[in-house]
Amino acid sequence: MKEEKKTAKKKVAKKSVKKLENILDLNANNIWDLDEFAISEAWERARGEEDFSISEAKLLNTIRLAFEVVHYNPEDEREAQKYENGGWAKLTHCKEEKGCVAIRRKAIERITDLSYENIKHISTAMLLELIDRNFGGGWDSIALAVRDIIETGFEISTTQLPASRIHAPGGTVEKKMAQGFEVLEVPKGTWIEAIFAKKKDPVEKIHMDLLEREYDEDGNLISNPDELDTAEENEEENMENDDTYYSSITPVADVNDLEEEGLSIEEVSENDEEE
Repeated sequence: MKEEKKTAKKKVAKKSVKKLENILDLNANNIWDLDEFAISEAWERARGEEDFSISEAKLLNTIRLAFEVVHYNPEDEREAQKYENGGWAKLTHCKEEKGCVAIRRKAIERITDLSYENIKHISTAMLLELIDRNFGGGWDSIALAVRDIIETGFEISTTQLPASRIHAPGGTVEKKMAQGFEVLEVPKGTWIEAIFAKKKDPVEKIHMDLLEREYDEDGNLISNPDELDTAEENEEENMENDDTYYSSITPVADVNDLEEEGLSIEEVSENDEEE
């Protein structure tokens, strides 16, 4: 197990070596394969470009998915010193009077550090290492909310067998490993719980072209006139196609119903008078 842990750490370390040619290419997918300094270099290269400030807030929100983001005043020596080391990289605002931003990758050291965003970007070996660190209690010891996060990115199954049978030829462990699962063995007295994990294949997302929502400074949705016109047109079309609509609100429809039954208004009126 110790060798597997070392291998997992090496995989994580090797992952953060990619470069980013243009900071505007940064997105929710490639952010996980970059380190702080690759982002910082690409940022500083583009910071002086015209209209870059328009993209600044959006880029910072993307960076927040995988990194800690701290705003600070670089002229305050005591504050700036905090971010000179410790794995922090510096981003300078387009408007220098706004100061700087320090970024550092969020650590995934405990199982509670897992999220719906990062679960799809860790290896199976790293996941099993995190589970193993969770007080050795096995799968049931993990909070339901965390298990739900894990199962969005991995196929999980468990079994408990006597220690003498866990590695029996042709047994569950051997079959699961042949199917591509990795296994964590958690001792429980004379029994062993085997936790099998395999990364899920990425699901292709269906993209839809929707009208972009706009919000005011207070965060309230600004109505889109085109969207309102479309809604009114759809409502009018539905009314025209609905045969029961006018029958519920107009006298004309009542006349039509009587005529369909072979009666006239006069006949109905005479019957009412006789009664």
